[in-house]
Amino acid sequence: MPGSVSLRSIKRIGHENNAFDSSDSSVNNRHYGNVYTVNEDKKSGGKKDNETIRIGFFQLFRFASCSEIVMMLVGSICALIHGSAQPLMLLVFGMLTDTFIEYDIELQLLQEPRLECFNYTITWNGSDHVPYQDEMNATKSCGLLDIESEMTKFALYYVGIGCGVFLLGYVQICFWVTAAARQIQQIRKTYFRKVMRMDIAWFDCNSVGELNTRMSDDINKINDAISDQVGIFIQRFTTFVCGFLMGFVRGWKLTLVIIAASPLIGVGAALMALFVAKLTGRELQAYAKAGAVADEVLSAIRTVSAFGGEKKEVERYDKNLVSAQRWGIRKGLIMGFFTGYMWFIIFLCYALAFWYGSSLVVDTHEYSPGTLVQVFFGVLIGALNLGQASPCLEAFASGRGAAAVIFETSDKDPEIDCMSEAGYKLEKVKGDIEFHNVNFHYPSRPEVKILDQLSMVISAGETTAFVGPSGAGKSTAVQLIQRFYDPKDGMVTLDGHDIRSLNIQWLRSLIGIVEQEPVLFATTIAENIRYGREDASMEEIIQAAKEANAYNFIMDLPQKFDTMVGEGGGQMSGGQKQRIAIARALVRNPRILLLDMATSALDNESEAVVQEALDKVRMGRTTISIAHRLSTIKNADVIIGFEHGRAVERGKHDELLERKGVYFTLVTLQSQGDKALNEKARQMESEDAVEELALESRSVSRTGSYRASFRASIRQRSRSQLSRVIPDASMSIAGEMGQRPYSDSVGSENFRGKQAVIEEEDETVEPAPVARILKYNAPEWPYMLFGTFGAAVNGGVNPMYSLLFSQILGTFSIPDKEEQRREIDGICLFFVLIGIISFFTQLLQGFAFSKSGELLTRRLRKLGFQAMLGQEIGWFDDHKNSPGALTTRLATDASQVQGATGSQIGMIVNSLTNIGVAIIISFYFSWKLSLVIMCFLPFLALSGGLQAKMLTGFAKQDKQAMESAGQISGEALNNIRTIAGLGKERTFVEMYEAQLEAPYKSALKKAHVYGVCFGFAQCIVFMTNSASYRYGGYLVKGEGLHFSFVFRVISAIVTSGTALGKASSYTPDYAKAKISAARFFQLLDRVPKINVYSDGGEKWTNFKGDIEFIDSKFTYPTRPDIKVLNGLTVSVKPGQTLAFVGSSGCGKSTSVQLLERFYDPDEGKVLIDGHDSKNINVPFLRSKIGIVSQEPVLFDCSIAENIKYGDNTRDLGLEDVVAAAKKAQLHDFVMSLPNQYETHVGAQGSQLSRGQKQRIAIARAIIRDPKILLLDEATSALDTESEKTVQAALDKAREGRTCIVIAHRLSTIQNSDIISVMSRGYVIEKGAHEELMALKGAYYKLVTTGAPIS
Repeated sequence: MPGSVSLRSIKRIGHENNAFDSSDSSVNNRHYGNVYTVNEDKKSGGKKDNETIRIGFFQLFRFASCSEIVMMLVGSICALIHGSAQPLMLLVFGMLTDTFIEYDIELQLLQEPRLECFNYTITWNGSDHVPYQDEMNATKSCGLLDIESEMTKFALYYVGIGCGVFLLGYVQICFWVTAAARQIQQIRKTYFRKVMRMDIAWFDCNSVGELNTRMSDDINKINDAISDQVGIFIQRFTTFVCGFLMGFVRGWKLTLVIIAASPLIGVGAALMALFVAKLTGRELQAYAKAGAVADEVLSAIRTVSAFGGEKKEVERYDKNLVSAQRWGIRKGLIMGFFTGYMWFIIFLCYALAFWYGSSLVVDTHEYSPGTLVQVFFGVLIGALNLGQASPCLEAFASGRGAAAVIFETSDKDPEIDCMSEAGYKLEKVKGDIEFHNVNFHYPSRPEVKILDQLSMVISAGETTAFVGPSGAGKSTAVQLIQRFYDPKDGMVTLDGHDIRSLNIQWLRSLIGIVEQEPVLFATTIAENIRYGREDASMEEIIQAAKEANAYNFIMDLPQKFDTMVGEGGGQMSGGQKQRIAIARALVRNPRILLLDMATSALDNESEAVVQEALDKVRMGRTTISIAHRLSTIKNADVIIGFEHGRAVERGKHDELLERKGVYFTLVTLQSQGDKALNEKARQMESEDAVEELALESRSVSRTGSYRASFRASIRQRSRSQLSRVIPDASMSIAGEMGQRPYSDSVGSENFRGKQAVIEEEDETVEPAPVARILKYNAPEWPYMLFGTFGAAVNGGVNPMYSLLFSQILGTFSIPDKEEQRREIDGICLFFVLIGIISFFTQLLQGFAFSKSGELLTRRLRKLGFQAMLGQEIGWFDDHKNSPGALTTRLATDASQVQGATGSQIGMIVNSLTNIGVAIIISFYFSWKLSLVIMCFLPFLALSGGLQAKMLTGFAKQDKQAMESAGQISGEALNNIRTIAGLGKERTFVEMYEAQLEAPYKSALKKAHVYGVCFGFAQCIVFMTNSASYRYGGYLVKGEGLHFSFVFRVISAIVTSGTALGKASSYTPDYAKAKISAARFFQLLDRVPKINVYSDGGEKWTNFKGDIEFIDSKFTYPTRPDIKVLNGLTVSVKPGQTLAFVGSSGCGKSTSVQLLERFYDPDEGKVLIDGHDSKNINVPFLRSKIGIVSQEPVLFDCSIAENIKYGDNTRDLGLEDVVAAAKKAQLHDFVMSLPNQYETHVGAQGSQLSRGQKQRIAIARAIIRDPKILLLDEATSALDTESEKTVQAALDKAREGRTCIVIAHRLSTIQNSDIISVMSRGYVIEKGAHEELMALKGAYYKLVTTGAPIS
């Protein structure tokens, strides 16, 4: 949609994040038409279909039953009558004004000594009592007006209208809210039921986070559109119509004059909207640029850190913020200008209306003063209500937008309907499964072919093992058997029947599945096992638990089978979860058992136990096992080797070893690693005895951090199925062993751990103290001061208006025509003057506060970004700190903090002066009347607050009530595969619907409360007026108070009272701002474990580059349960080249990251020139290291700038760049480009080929003249041609430097000084190429079989 910039960062699970989203504006751009463009990312085929779905307003009510339609009709009728109440009150008000004025004229005449009251007529003194005649030759009556009884009559009118309004308001709101609650209940049920029926392919294309948001936010938007807002819209619109009708009926001339001025206001509003939209667009574009910088930098944080580019990046980010700040300030200025202009026009309107109106009253006697009041206020109230009706239109529009998405899903039919009754159920199942030429790609990634003409036979009763590299299609084949997807071509058969012809629920009930990361539900162990089969008795559950080797550990738990497993099974260790999952699969007594890496995530001890359980249960069933560990595969009946989506080999263990194919490569690497680890374990046992005593003292201090890391690990695991937690490159065999060295032993620890886990989940932050926020805004104090002054003057305008208004009414009772005209003209001029003043003060307030706010936002963003770049790399590994989340945090938190400073102060000052001036005026003119009205002030303020609340609708409170239902839907959607596999969709639908009952009931209860509140808010003004005018009448008669003072006091206090209430409703922004600020300060106050900005730490002059790892052990902070380095010991002398060889996940790259000090080792040391890396100054250390990685990260700037990035400590000239480029064999290629070194490389270097990028990265590493060069698979991604060039460049770069190479190709390694072969985070062999060949160990096998190294 034009004019709206949507910059959304990627949604992570558990993150609601609306980055820069001005989608509101995009929704109201066109709320009058019925066409809604819903930008739904249909990722089918990766392209967006912008489908235009027409949802008319009345289609929102498609779920309404007859009784609900009746309720809505009654509510609407009440709203219609209610809407006419305000204009009705004006009739009373007009009569009341006339009465006061007549009474005053009579009093003034009788003060003339020559006149007296005789026979109810005013006569001249004297015996003949000649009646007094005014200039219209009319006689004046007297003594008939009893002002007190008249006022009593009017007061009763007011009370009557008030009571009517209360009742009507109550019925109107209560009926609409109730009807909406019932419909929303229906919509929620229908939607969830439909989502749970959808096939897995649909879930691949719709992110779970998005669906959860839809269930809550989108349905709430529909709720907003069909509940109280409709009634309020009808009511306001009626008021608008009645107000204008009254104006035209009672006095069309004046009405036309007032309306004639209104286009000026309309034009002002339109221009303001136009300018603000334009400027917001510009501002958002500038922020988007800054956001893109932030995103680029945070995504490439490792490169930035390695080259010490933090300060440079902060400056680059700040540069982009400057332009955004400029647009923001202009926007503030324009808003101030137009707000001032509007007030100016409004006061001019007042002046015009009163001047022309009073001439109609005084000169031509067409109107009575009361008529003037009625007409003027009729039009004014009508216009105001029209304005207040527009937020309702906004709600309707966003409701229709949301409904388009929701209803579209509700009307969609799934391709594979899991709840359908159709399909055969076979009498007897043998369990033969066959794949016939199956082709398949995932619907979410149609360009990647997963299965390619796959054909294979899986015989009944046998155990078949699938082996092969990641991504070869093993798990996909298993998912096709479960019919999560249907193949694109070919078919899968069970006992010769195409599984598409079988009943889905029945088919899935035959299959038991145990996954790598089993999903448990947040209930008891017994219930979790019962999910396998609903009608399982306790005996069967115990039997299944025994078969799964789970019975003993369950009986050791305090609550045995009634132990809660926590969300996602978080309270159980890996081995325990796995065995519960096996029991769950067994309780179904399945014909077919699918084991998808069922033991890969376990440590050796639990693995043995689980493996034993699996061996027991495989007997007599068709079993398919996907595994990476040989121990699990060896004894399978058939082994099928997968590669590129085909089954390439099939046979028994020994047959396949002969063939030297996929399987052989797997085996060679693994057995070597196993051998080395066993030796290592033996060594450690002998050392342990010695160390035992020494450890005793140390262990105490370690438990704290260990516990923390453990909790983090549980949290990570329960977040979502991080099933791909292990970096799965080609054959991740070795990487997935030895993973959880302490799983089972930790069971008990977890029970204590869980409480803490829950607390950590969403860190609640204490709102930040305002003083600290203001401290950041301190440099702008002159702006704040001026802004506050402007706000104070603006606050005084409202009461001044009531002063002038009553003054005008007072003039109508002046007998002397000349004086009357003079007074009126003077007052009208005064109106103009106030208009001019308020124009300038509004301008001042708008500009000053936007200037201070924008400067604050920019300062906070810069500080926040700086703080982020200063964190250690481990902090970025936490998915809460993903680049998307961080960029959003910079965008939203910083701008929300504005809400606690400038504009908020303005708001408060404005309200305070408003109230202050009003109270001073009223007490000055009549303290008694003021005291009476002051009793009502709290209620008036409350009513103003409630009114403002009604504008936003009450739906916000209902959100909390939905939490528990949200939890169930969240759990269901996150684990949809498991639920589908178990066929438990219906159970979850029922659970969800049961959870909806409570919020539904509370919504019905609340309907009455809202109704009462609304009725009260509407009627309190009538009650206040009734009491005050009645008492005013008494004061006028009894104490000779001038009637204009009565109007003055009442209108001053009543208007300011409601203003106070409305101001109080702005506080949510304020609270939000304090929380945002607190989150921000939390970031600023966090002390990183490895500080980049500090000058502390060791530096020395003759840096040689002597590196030594001593028994280093390391686990990544986000995966504390996976040991990556297992006691790495290796050293390299200055100028030597060390090569690391080994399979993925064995810790090669990790050792490089320890050297760069992205992380510090958990145990052991890394020594550089004999200094412990933990004590070296970080920028100093990194400045001595150059790194070239497999996928080099380039920044979106010119080639020269990218190369210069290598050394951020000094200013580099072009000759430095050229020298480095020549060494990197890059110079010739660059000179052949039209812009040479000024050529832009595009985002992430997209304009260049891999070889070119790689050479730029090498030049970047060379230009800093490092003492240590790290080459992390620097040539693995290249074709042979570029590889040669790059290799030559690297050989040149290595001269005279200490070099660490990680490589996959032998050619790159052979001439290294030391080659160390790693497996499982531990060096199994090291030496030069010839020595290792002579050893005939792992390295020899790799070289001779020519198998790829990893």
